[in-house]
Amino acid sequence: MRRRPTVARLRDQSFNRLIPNILTLLALCAGLTSIRFGLHQHWEAAVVAILIAAILDALDGRIARLLDSTSKFGAELDSLSDFVSFGVAPALLLYFWNLSETGAPGWVAVLLYCVCCGLRLARFNTKLDNTDLPAWTGRFFMGVPAPAAAGLVLVPMVADLAVGPGYFDNPWLAGMVAVVVAGLMVSRLPTYSFKRIKVPQHFVLPTLLIVGALAAFLASSPWLTLLGICGLYLCSMPLSWLSYRRLAGTTPVAPATAPVAMEETDLDEHDELPPR
Repeated sequence: MRRRPTVARLRDQSFNRLIPNILTLLALCAGLTSIRFGLHQHWEAAVVAILIAAILDALDGRIARLLDSTSKFGAELDSLSDFVSFGVAPALLLYFWNLSETGAPGWVAVLLYCVCCGLRLARFNTKLDNTDLPAWTGRFFMGVPAPAAAGLVLVPMVADLAVGPGYFDNPWLAGMVAVVVAGLMVSRLPTYSFKRIKVPQHFVLPTLLIVGALAAFLASSPWLTLLGICGLYLCSMPLSWLSYRRLAGTTPVAPATAPVAMEETDLDEHDELPPR
């Protein structure tokens, strides 16, 4: 008598161990909701929804480590959520906003951004098992991570919300920004992984004060504050490149194994551990 083939099934889990996957699903829902807001031309709510998705994406991996609930299922779910929330959603928002006015070139920019986001995720997933890298490479990403790319590609829309129409609402400007950010995602430019930075003891209190001030600015002038954050991130890119070159000079890294700090997995894009 032939035995029936065994089917892999999800194991029983406590509710606490499901929290990271729940956060990932909430991030996915936030990204999809931003598309809905874009269809109804509620641009402020659409940008806020993507911001919420980015916050949830930053939390799920960290909580997964704390609860020791990492899994391959969670990693795959997180990759899907990242592609939708930070790849498809911001590109469609720009298309609904003004890229559609350019016709075919606008849609090409949308497709290019989405394709580069997918390629970035695929490139990362193929290098998860690479353990030959020096420990310091965990301080860097290879290219711009997907959540940061979503913020950068929406800069024209956020700037328009901050200063009003007539300055940054040119569809060709939005298309050019989308193409440049798409290239940064798949580039080999080292960028900082800020969650890997350790805060010295004497800087703990000033850091908390800065976070409080940032929250106050976000509450009072959200769009200008978001523009300032994006500007600071862009300014950090040359510094990260110089820092990587300095470290690589002391510990050579082969070109085929450039920095691949953890990203787009349920371990959070800033962790060095293997995917769950």
